[in-house]
Amino acid sequence: MKTVNLAEAKAKLSTLVEEAKSGETVCITKHGKPVAQLVPLEQPKKPLDVERLRAHLKTMPMQEEDAGTFMRRMRDEERY
Repeated sequence: MKTVNLAEAKAKLSTLVEEAKSGETVCITKHGKPVAQLVPLEQPKKPLDVERLRAHLKTMPMQEEDAGTFMRRMRDEERY
């Protein structure tokens, strides 16, 4: 977390907002004591495009063996 005093925060507010936007928390102090914090906002998640996902999955080849068999084979081959 970055810490700046109030005078510096006033002078560099645009820069501090950009830093907060990129994910950094900025603590603002007055007379050496924390008085405020700039934090990034939660970004809304994009909705999942189910049809696009289904189209992509159709282009992927099927596995030759089921997952359980695959995991057992990997475990047994790599163990020793």
